[in-house]
Formats: sequence, structure tokens, C-alpha cells
Amino acid sequence: MENNEILDTPPKPKATTIPLAPSYKQIWAISAPIMLGSAAQNVITLTDGIFLGRVGEVELGAIGFVGVFYLIIASIGYGFSKGGQIMIARRLGEKNMDAIGRTTYSLLYFELFMALGMFLFMQYGSYYFFSAFVNSDAIFYKSLEYIYYRSYGVFFSYLGVAIIAMYTGVARTNFIIFDTIILAITNVVLNYGLIFGAFGLPEMGIAGAALASTIAEGVAFGVFLIYIFFDKESHKYNLFRLPRINVEEIKTMLRISIPIVVQMVVALGSWFFFFSIVENLGERELAASNVLRMTYLVLSIPCWGFASGINTLVSNMIGQNRTDMVFPVIRKTAKLCLGFTMFLTLPVIFFPDYVLAIFTPEQNILDVARPTLAVLVVILAMFSVGSIMFNGLAGTGATFSGLKIQVVCALVYLVSIYVIIEFLGGGLKMAWSSEILYWLAMIGMTIYYLKTKGWHGIKV
Repeated sequence: MENNEILDTPPKPKATTIPLAPSYKQIWAISAPIMLGSAAQNVITLTDGIFLGRVGEVELGAIGFVGVFYLIIASIGYGFSKGGQIMIARRLGEKNMDAIGRTTYSLLYFELFMALGMFLFMQYGSYYFFSAFVNSDAIFYKSLEYIYYRSYGVFFSYLGVAIIAMYTGVARTNFIIFDTIILAITNVVLNYGLIFGAFGLPEMGIAGAALASTIAEGVAFGVFLIYIFFDKESHKYNLFRLPRINVEEIKTMLRISIPIVVQMVVALGSWFFFFSIVENLGERELAASNVLRMTYLVLSIPCWGFASGINTLVSNMIGQNRTDMVFPVIRKTAKLCLGFTMFLTLPVIFFPDYVLAIFTPEQNILDVARPTLAVLVVILAMFSVGSIMFNGLAGTGATFSGLKIQVVCALVYLVSIYVIIEFLGGGLKMAWSSEILYWLAMIGMTIYYLKTKGWHGIKV
């Protein structure tokens, strides 16, 4: 799956590119908007949960189930967009501006095709899929009620991540901040109106939450289209010329993206296995793990921004034939990510009870979760370095090698959890410590692969 052939591209007119040695300031400029975009998406998920928690237990339970289901659907579209982002960044490094537009349209065509498939699955397959996992009739029908309206949003979601991939690939991410703020505000206002029947809108309950999220994604997508129309820079990429479908380019995109999508499935599967094993420790330990998980997800938001930024930076360096800069850029980004993440964890270290109480007021659950916070801080430190190393590897185009590393690390993680809980009788703290082994393996294997230079010459 890895081709040791560098694309020969003809000389192109001068174009603005990322400097050969990106500074900390530029790394921050690329990553911060993506970081805030991730925060906005988390706010949307949190808003749905908070509002529906005030409707009833059934609605809250249903959104917990169907919300994860839709997250997986959305993650598939996001995973495929990463391949397009890496290719676009490579074309920018080569100063091949015409190819940026062609690659963007190839990504849009594929995402639209995928969105249609996912829409049909959610509309006509959800009944059979949910019936295999849900025992409660009430939650089952509420889930179907939600997914009926939410399924329409998959078109805006998939096409939206394609546009974000283009702007991230050319390292112009500032507008993402504005667009995600609009997305979040629209979702909050419509959530309140459509769930509770405020502002003269119909009272729709959980269906209102789904419709609000779909409309919010549609509004955000429309705003992005308006921005593209008035963005003078977009004319350089030939975005207003509709090209034919380029099957070969889509094949290249799939070669890069499929391992990324599989990696996401492996990661989500590992979390599912973790919680199914932790359930054996008791309901309170499981609840405490959920609180720790939410804390983990919020504090890891910076890592996702920097991780997406390093995809662009590494691919751009290779496009400029500056492979010697790949490891220094990864190292700089890892340092910045580590410093920023550790700064955000200070409240967890000094005011643990206040932080955990954001997610639950139950003191008995807080007492179980508190001793594991020190382990969580160590995990976050390793995650902030390991995720940058791993996504730097993805930026080289060696996503199949990344998939092999991901599978090995996941196996180490899952086996260690099983042994600790089932055979050694370890508690919650030891179970969470298994993730330290995961990131140690991830960092070690990724650094080894990058230093072997097996990624040199991979065709993107």
C-alpha cells in the first residue's frame, strides 16, 4: 500500500507556502482555530445532553446511545477528509495550486457519495440496527425519533469537513473559529426552542434536538459557502471551476484515508472494551470512569487541534522536498501541545473536586474518581506527545504503517486491562494505568518508524 515513487510535478507559478521552518507562532496559528472548532462540537454534544436531561430520563438515556451512534457516523466522514487534507497540503508545498481545487472536488464528490449511503442506512437500517442493541422499547423509539431528523445533517457534516480539510490543508484556518461559533450559537438557541417549544416553535423533545443540530450544521455550511464565494484566495485554487470526477485521485485519497478510518474504529472499539471490563468492578466504578472520561475528552481538545495541524505541516514540508524538516516540526509541535495541555490540567491538580463536580454532584462517585486523577494527568501528558508523533506519521502518507502501529498498541492496551482486572484483581486506578502502556508503545514505535525513513517517497 506504500509506493516508493515521488510524483514529478511541473514548475508552478509562485504561491504563498508555509515557511520551510515553521515557528511556534505559526504552529499555534494553524492549530488554534481547529482546537476551538473541536471545542464547539463538544459544546453542541454537551448542550443536547443538558437540555434533554431536563426533559426526562428516557430522553437522556436515548441521547447517550444514539448520540454515540451518530458520532461514529460523523467520524467516518471526518476520517476520510483527513486523506484529502494531507493531499491538499502536499500540493501546496509543491506550489501546484490548480491541483488543490481538483483534490478538493474529488474529496467533495466522495464525501457526497458517502453521505448519501449513510443517509439511506440511517433512514432504512436504523430500526434493525438499534433493535440488536437496545432492550428498552422507550429508548428504542426515542432513538429512532432522533435519528430520523438527524440523518439529514450527514450531508452538511460530510461536505463541511471536506471544506474544512481544504482550508486546513492550505493552512488558512482562521475562519473556522467564526463558523464554529455560529454553529454552536445556532444549535443552543434552536435546541432550547425546539425541545421545549420556546420562541413560538413547536415542542418536539428529543426530535427537536436532532432537528436543531441538523439546521445548525446547515447554517454553518451555508456561511462557509458564502465565505468561499467572497474569499479572494479561493480563486487561486480554481474552486469555481467544476472538474470531472478523477477516479485515480479518489483512489489515492482512499489509500491514505481508509487506514485512518480503521484506526478510529479500533480506538472507539478499545474504549467500548475498556468500559465493558470496568463494569465488572461495579456500577460506581463505571460511573466514576465516565466522569474521568468526560474530563479526559475536554482536556484533550488542544491535542486534536495540534494533531490536525501537524498533518498539514508535515505534508507541506515533504511537498517542498524538505524531508529534513519533518522531525523538527513534529518535535516543536509536540512541545507546544504538551505545554498547553499541562497548563489546562492545573485546575485538575489543584482543584480536583470542583472540576469533577462539573460532571456529577454525587459525592460517592467523586470519591472513587479522585484517586485516579493523578494517573489521568500522566496519560494526558503522554497523549499530548504521542498523538502529535502519530499524526505527524500520518502526514507523511504512511497511514497503513500507522494502522499497523495502532493495532499493536491497542492489543497491548486491551490485554493489559484484561489481565489487571480479571487476573490481578486491580482496581480502577490500575485499569486506567493501562493507557500509559498504550502511549509508551505508540511513542516508541512511531519514533522508530520516523527515524527509519520508511516514509520517504510515499506517493500522495
